[in-house]
Amino acid sequence: MDFTANIERFTGFADHYDRYRPAPPEALAELLGQFLHQERPGLVVDLGCGSGLSTRYWSGRAAAVIGVDPTEAMLAQARFVAGPEYRQGFSHATGLPEGGADIVTCSQSLHWMDPQPTFEEVARILRPGGVFAAYDYDWPPVTTEPGVDALYQECMERSRKLEKEAGVSSEVRQWGKSGHLARMQESGCFRFVRECTLHHTDEGNAERIVGLLLSQGHVQTLLKAGFTETDLRIDRLREIAGQMLGSSFQRWYWSSRVRVSLK
Repeated sequence: MDFTANIERFTGFADHYDRYRPAPPEALAELLGQFLHQERPGLVVDLGCGSGLSTRYWSGRAAAVIGVDPTEAMLAQARFVAGPEYRQGFSHATGLPEGGADIVTCSQSLHWMDPQPTFEEVARILRPGGVFAAYDYDWPPVTTEPGVDALYQECMERSRKLEKEAGVSSEVRQWGKSGHLARMQESGCFRFVRECTLHHTDEGNAERIVGLLLSQGHVQTLLKAGFTETDLRIDRLREIAGQMLGSSFQRWYWSSRVRVSLK
């Protein structure tokens, strides 16, 4: 399967992605450690690691961490911060040895991966009893300013509509997040699969809510294709967020859907 369009989708804004996206939920390491029955895992492999935001989370929480991603521009951004090891590769062809990982994760990335070959590769590189976790935040976060949240959603819906109408992502490979759990259960690769929800807080302001929108691959694809911020109503979001949120940071609330599987 050709993933060239997927790689292109995430090229050109790695620094922006790393600056504005949320880190993994604080409770994730504890949750997976309990499934693993091991407080400190030996090796964590982060598939679709992107800019390294989800990989760096494991620094200090695991003895070793490896991030794998096919997009060289994202990996170049990830390597700015010392710590984890990064390798260029695909979720279905990591090049990692068999049975060496305690935990394998996919942070907001499984929907870009061919499911069955990915699950088979995860099962191959996990040790017996190892844990696989694919997790995704609900978008947008709750900012406690309903007008901002609603306008963010409106921008998302408009950009999705324009993306479809313009046909700019016709070659992009994507699998719906709502089907992750069933596909994991039906893969035959895991002895136990379930989903849970973790809640997490961080902080944001007007700049960050606009930054989050601009970190979306479909938004960047439209901008690369010549659409303007006015076309996508981003200028309107910037104006309203500036009025309601301003430059002061306030608490934001995230919910993350975690699909956990055991080998």
